[in-house]
Amino acid sequence: MAHSESSVKIVSDNRQARHNYVLLERFEAGLSLTGTEVKAAREGKVQLKESYAEVVGGEAWLVNAHISEYSHGNRENHEPKRRRKLLLHRAEIDKLLGKTREKGLALIPTRMYLKQGRIKCELALARGKKLHDKREAERTRSAEAEARAAIRRHSKS
Repeated sequence: MAHSESSVKIVSDNRQARHNYVLLERFEAGLSLTGTEVKAAREGKVQLKESYAEVVGGEAWLVNAHISEYSHGNRENHEPKRRRKLLLHRAEIDKLLGKTREKGLALIPTRMYLKQGRIKCELALARGKKLHDKREAERTRSAEAEARAAIRRHSKS
């Protein structure tokens, strides 16, 4: 069975990140995982909701990401919320370290996916939204939805 070059299966999507943050720049990182974590992730048992990434000691880490225990893992199972190493190039790590030291910027995982048999994590350099920004985005979204509905109603008649 041949896979296409761009075969990507999304394992987990952090939709809340788009709501809570303004996403500025995206990076693709590999993950250093144990066997049971990979099997659980392939089953889609990953939660990125409250997770973030940080650069400590010249290495990037994914913190607070929840990968549920694998159902057939026995005593060799992993801890669901352990810190996981992110695999990035040195230049990317240095760039992220510099950017995250800026005021108000965070490194947020937006999604985790399978790409050519490997689990990857998409990270976004993000700035937190204020409450009034979230309300404004919600108003804009609902206004656009109403406009589309009106156009649809008008085109039917």
